[in-house]
Amino acid sequence: MDEDPTQHDALREAAFFDLDKTIIATSSATAFSRPFLAQGLLTRRSVLRTAYAQLMYLVGGADEDQTERLRAQLSRMVAGWDVSLVSSIVAETLHESIDPTVYAEAVALIDEHHAAGRDVVVVSASGAEVVEPIAAILGADRVIATRMNVVDGRYTGEIDFYAYGENKASAIRDIAQVEGYDLEASYAYSDSITDAPMLGAVGHAFAVNPDRALRRLALERGWGTLSFVRPVPLFPRRARIATAGVVAVVVLGVVVTWIAVHRRRRAR
Repeated sequence: MDEDPTQHDALREAAFFDLDKTIIATSSATAFSRPFLAQGLLTRRSVLRTAYAQLMYLVGGADEDQTERLRAQLSRMVAGWDVSLVSSIVAETLHESIDPTVYAEAVALIDEHHAAGRDVVVVSASGAEVVEPIAAILGADRVIATRMNVVDGRYTGEIDFYAYGENKASAIRDIAQVEGYDLEASYAYSDSITDAPMLGAVGHAFAVNPDRALRRLALERGWGTLSFVRPVPLFPRRARIATAGVVAVVVLGVVVTWIAVHRRRRAR
């Protein structure tokens, strides 16, 4: 009997989650200010600046220009930091910095998507060194995050890839091409109007705790609206799997994906 050729061409589905204020109730980029201060990576003035930026973010008052200024400020601030030191601080303090702010509703959704056979992809403008361990704890299959330029094991202050706005949508399309995701059958979740391109890239979009602009857009486009209100500890219900080995697996998967994408682009 002839084999059905469509069995080899069947596309998979994925669920793309923004991180800040979608999975967690805070900004992952500023959640580690205290441990970074303790290790001498930040000054008290820098901590105050990031605290102000976090306040603007939480109240929804940061527009695109302010977000861009924050991006430039943070990239200047990390110039010269030792990458291995940053990774070790994140690994050692992840439980106290992030764990209490995980939304129970987001964790349940991630579990539901996995149960349905979908890959879960965390998409965040925060740096990969912060996002990848969090994604590993959540059981995410892939990560799209901002990547800083590194020379001799230290950040230069330049950004190789900024996972923000349209860049998120482009990265989602790239990873879908490599992994074989059917974006029309896939899902996306975010809180911010800046992620409108990301939400528009899939067939099932949901605004989570949306800002005013995203709430209006969701109504116009018929996107779902969700309210996440229960921050809970994640570690008691899952093993502490954010070890170096697990993080390495996540990093390897991301690197392989991006190598494949860039090879395809060069071949075109």
